[in-house]
Amino acid sequence: MKKILIATLLFSIVFTSCNESKKNNIESTIDEQSHEKEEINNKENKINNNWINHIALNDGIKWNANIETTQGVHAMLSELNKSNPKTVEDYISMANRLNDEKNMVIKKCTMKGASHDNLHIFLLPLIEKLDLLSEITTTKEGMEITKSIKENLEAYTNYFK
Repeated sequence: MKKILIATLLFSIVFTSCNESKKNNIESTIDEQSHEKEEINNKENKINNNWINHIALNDGIKWNANIETTQGVHAMLSELNKSNPKTVEDYISMANRLNDEKNMVIKKCTMKGASHDNLHIFLLPLIEKLDLLSEITTTKEGMEITKSIKENLEAYTNYFK
């Protein structure tokens, strides 16, 4: 009787641990899939141009921007227009050049008040897109993000002069 009881107990422990292991594997797979979906959704949120819903004009008039900001935006657009990336490395290299120009815009910004606040609404999504572009793994990603960056930069003149 003791042997049967011990065997049943051992069988229960092994069976329970196997089930627990399978359960943990399933939960781990579900967590990984959820994380991948979150990353995809997060990337899609970053490359959309919903920032346009949050920016405002100055009582219907474009904001005055300092010349360095406007020149920097035009320089980034020029970089996009002259670049013809073909590989992941080309996109990453372009991202680095765009990032350098964006850093100059930030460094030389002298804007204050509401115009500066609205510039941030324009710049923050651009910064996120440039970060994404510098981390791409496929040329398809590079094309999608570059298109969004260009749309972002082209919208600048709708809000700033």
